[in-house]
Amino acid sequence: MCEAVLLDLIHGCCLSLPPGPASGPASGPASDPHVFLLCGKRHRDKNGFPCSSLSSCRSAHVLDSGSTAESLYRFKQTVDELDLSSIRVLTSPRGRAVLRVYQEQLFTDVYSFDYQVSSVDNCTCPNCACSVHTDSPGEGVLEEVSSFLQQLPALKGGITVLRSTLIPDCFGHGFSTRTGGVSYIPTLSSLNLFSSRRRRDPGAVVQENRRRLALHAGFHPQPLCMVKVNHASDVWVLGKVEPESYDGIVTNRTGVVLAAPGADCMPILFADPVSKVIGAAHSGWKGTLMGVAMTTVEAMVTEFGCRVSDIVVAVGPSVGACCFTLERDQALDFHRIHPDCVPDPESAKPHVNIRLANRVLLQNGGILPEHIHDDTVTARPGVTPCTSCHPEAFFSHRRDGLNFGTQVGFLWIKGAEEPTRPPSDGTEEPGRPPSDGGRHQPKTV
Repeated sequence: MCEAVLLDLIHGCCLSLPPGPASGPASGPASDPHVFLLCGKRHRDKNGFPCSSLSSCRSAHVLDSGSTAESLYRFKQTVDELDLSSIRVLTSPRGRAVLRVYQEQLFTDVYSFDYQVSSVDNCTCPNCACSVHTDSPGEGVLEEVSSFLQQLPALKGGITVLRSTLIPDCFGHGFSTRTGGVSYIPTLSSLNLFSSRRRRDPGAVVQENRRRLALHAGFHPQPLCMVKVNHASDVWVLGKVEPESYDGIVTNRTGVVLAAPGADCMPILFADPVSKVIGAAHSGWKGTLMGVAMTTVEAMVTEFGCRVSDIVVAVGPSVGACCFTLERDQALDFHRIHPDCVPDPESAKPHVNIRLANRVLLQNGGILPEHIHDDTVTARPGVTPCTSCHPEAFFSHRRDGLNFGTQVGFLWIKGAEEPTRPPSDGTEEPGRPPSDGGRHQPKTV
């Protein structure tokens, strides 16, 4: 198996590579590891690096950026470009402690790390011999990583937020698109807002994307409270004991931003301007059948005394019937909600309109038809384009496969000190998918 070998010369300058695999017809050049020398600019300028480090490989990548965070970030970019996931790290005891903190910030469980720690018994180098227990590297590493990521340029253009004219100005809200973030992996580029240990976009990068969205949308530094998706109909009332997973959340608190993810599934926002109560829900096809939208409405009514007739609902970017199909027996469940939800019921894999199904279920539950903003509404600028049809503007699980990015719908109750209208920020016209115009491309090394 081809692997990346990282030789940590910052924390162990006495290190050298172990003998590599034997060369010859049986092994071939493909068996050579990809070697990276982590030396850092200041360390290299002062100490250089030992020639013995290069003795067992054909070539080496020198990682000597201005900070360890940047060096390891560039290392990850090259590893991703080479489609590698196995990483062997040669370091000292101190280096292992430090690099594990960087690993947690800049990598995910997709990558396997094998730390090989050198003996320091006969080494006089302070870096090599330094005890792992002298101080904790954690806080400094987090600050360094965050500072570096904040300096990265936005990819694919600026941040664009779609806003519904149905939601009153006493609330802040929006639906994100995929532009303006720092995620560089193609299917996650660039404003991916969800971190998964099973994908290649690490938590620190997603957190930076969220920070940029918050600054643009006007809710920084309020916390973003994201639903923990389980594709069902559980709803959490903020302030009560939080379940392990849920697809809806409601609150009457200011100072917190509710968010629902979507990458074909619908992010749905709920607002009651009379009682000043909000909700957010994630509704895929399973959650739609289980009634997560009306369960969210019912929680607003039961917990906060809202009247159903006061609640307005905005459905965000999601997959349209043009691009979404199910097995026939699954599609028939939507046909029972309303025949128009399945335009071709006789097909082996019928198309399904999950947006229309949510509208029907909400109206049956008492939400006024004119209080729902989805793709059937033509009198307002649209906020519900098909995610699968617009790869330049939206992430899509159906289109992009398992390593897909995520956009969100977000909503908060404005405090007395907040402006009643969002500032003019150059946001593109709602409903018109933004174009990157070829100005920015994801960076690869």
